[in-house]
Amino acid sequence: MREEWFPHRPHPALRGLVAAAVGYHQEGLPAGVHRGLPSPHLTLVVTLDEPLRMAAHPDPRQSPGDFDALLGGLHTTPALISHPGRQAGVQLALTPLGARRLLGLPAGELAALDCPPADVLGRAGAELTDRFRAARTWPERFAALDRVLLRGVRDAGAPPPEVAEAWRLTTASGGRLRVAEIAARVGWSERHLGARFRTETGLSPKEAARVVRFDRARRALAARVGADRCPNLAGLAVAAGFADQAHLTREWRAFSGLSPSRWLAAEVRFVQDSAGPVAARSPA
Repeated sequence: MREEWFPHRPHPALRGLVAAAVGYHQEGLPAGVHRGLPSPHLTLVVTLDEPLRMAAHPDPRQSPGDFDALLGGLHTTPALISHPGRQAGVQLALTPLGARRLLGLPAGELAALDCPPADVLGRAGAELTDRFRAARTWPERFAALDRVLLRGVRDAGAPPPEVAEAWRLTTASGGRLRVAEIAARVGWSERHLGARFRTETGLSPKEAARVVRFDRARRALAARVGADRCPNLAGLAVAAGFADQAHLTREWRAFSGLSPSRWLAAEVRFVQDSAGPVAARSPA
């Protein structure tokens, strides 16, 4: 069995656009289906050899398929990834508010969708995969990715400052602030904020708060498992801003299709390192 993780700090010029990147190499695992969970970042995955096999997308209207590279928008339902017991590649977490500069479109246009990067980035999307696979070492692979992404950064404008502030308030509070309070702070009505927020991110303000809250809980649970500590779900619920453990469990089922304990049993190898490709959809 082989499990390796290779964290990478993106080029400083990509700050605010790429939040994190990690390479991964796993083999000798039992074959199975892996859940890709909602997170506050868009996901870019480039495989090293075998394609990413999507058994189900967040949008059920998308047909299953294989991807040498995949760009996925924000979503609120799990993706299902089939794997033969091995996978290798790199996963990048892209910020929703950086999508216009990095991808040339607002993140809302990719909501719940998966597509080859070339569908959005054109020739640069195909080059991203080719240069990553041609490199021989992880430093060379990361350098190739940075170069291609840096060339594509454009002056495409920024989201409205009110949306940017609403996103900041949502993430900084861990999804605890009510939409009415956020709207009041940015000086917009709830209705107007909801429409503009969804255009830029692909989620409503309430959905974004739920995803942020769930993502924090997932990370905390993964950290406990990685430290060989018994998870205290009631304590986790309170710390993450849920009303109680029952609320946590309901949300976990909504976002993953499983209860927290069943998710741990199914995904334990993928949560040992929370920076790893947790279903290739929930980057750290």
